[in-house]
Amino acid sequence: MTDASLPIDSQDALLAALFEHMADGVFLLDPETSNILWCNRAAHEDLGLSREDVLNHSVLSLQKDVVGAPQWADIVSAIRAVPCFTFVGRHRHALGHEIPVEVNTTHFSWQGREFFLSVARDISRRVALESDMRDRSSQLWFALNEASDGLWDWDIPTQSVFFSPQLKRMLGYGPHEMDSRLETWKDNVHPDDAPLVLRTLDEHLRGLRDRYEAIYRLRNRNGHYLWVHDRGKVSERDAEGRPTRVVGMVQNITDQKMLEFQLMQLASNDMLTGLPNRQHGENYLKEQLAACAAQGKKLSLCLFDIDQFKPINDRYGHLVGDEVLRQVGELVRSEVQAPDMGLRWGGDEFVLICPGQGSEYGIAQAERLRQRFASHDWRKQLDIARMPPVTPSLGLATFPDCGQTPQALLHAADLALYQAKSHGRNRLAIARPTEEGCRARAPL
Repeated sequence: MTDASLPIDSQDALLAALFEHMADGVFLLDPETSNILWCNRAAHEDLGLSREDVLNHSVLSLQKDVVGAPQWADIVSAIRAVPCFTFVGRHRHALGHEIPVEVNTTHFSWQGREFFLSVARDISRRVALESDMRDRSSQLWFALNEASDGLWDWDIPTQSVFFSPQLKRMLGYGPHEMDSRLETWKDNVHPDDAPLVLRTLDEHLRGLRDRYEAIYRLRNRNGHYLWVHDRGKVSERDAEGRPTRVVGMVQNITDQKMLEFQLMQLASNDMLTGLPNRQHGENYLKEQLAACAAQGKKLSLCLFDIDQFKPINDRYGHLVGDEVLRQVGELVRSEVQAPDMGLRWGGDEFVLICPGQGSEYGIAQAERLRQRFASHDWRKQLDIARMPPVTPSLGLATFPDCGQTPQALLHAADLALYQAKSHGRNRLAIARPTEEGCRARAPL
């Protein structure tokens, strides 16, 4: 046989064998769904999975750095825009550890259908070798890079910025994406944070700060914001002492910030009703009274409690009593909007603070809240057929007429609440000023 070429059937078999014996993982992807249509042996064995575990599953399930359909859609657009798209990320192994990979993806059409062909190379050894740098400066740079979520190096004369691969990965970009321009960073700082961040950086450049340090929100590829702790320092200056180079490092502190917000929420909110608690309410009342006094504005405060709440607890049990309080919290949240604040004062007592508003507004808000109690289907919500209506008694006092301190205002509202109780409950009483001080007038 003089022809060295193989028959067609043999060529197909050889091609299949070549793919199966490749050291790199090969994936055939559906761009629209991100599903894996085919993979070679290395693709699933490198992950500790069977071929069945991988096929027809989303490639996102393998990745630790690509999350959600919006980010996949952005990456699809990037892949289509270049002959070969390179992404450095991490794959999940079945045993739980991470595998650093470099993924090169090309796109093509066959029989009228588009496909992505991704070749994933395990770069664990390369990453390990990179840790063995040749000199101390490169070792320090590498150590800083690994200890942080990314490094940046700003060349001021050219306004170019080097963004490390880790920083790009943190933001969901590939190693060859993100323009090396200052605007690439500036345009992604949250608009509310940008003025302070840029002023802090400018003050460091002018020598007013020893270093640049800021905590702010930075937009990732998905359009979501990460909380970051960013630090930098001028590392080079020209002959006249002007800064020419600044280097820094960025740490992703989103998880820390979310925990901080949760703890703040727990510290300032009542666990049962979800409303602000008494401590938070006292601070808010002090702040708003001071602001209203400085601006010559009024403030109305309504103190209310639940009529016959103790008999409800005694007859139906404390679980039902807690559910009543929880639903009162929902009613208050549905009716009260900032800058007004509804809060749980303690027990079955609640407070409504309306800064910048006089008695007319306070009366309207209190009556609207009382009507919400009346229209609420307590029997259905509590699943108690003979549940009596749950009603509030309310006392309203206004600053500065009925008191100029939180204590005086609350005392006046409490006297008015007592009047509402003594005149039959389920009504609003309004405190009014007198020569002797503030007293309650006849309930409405």
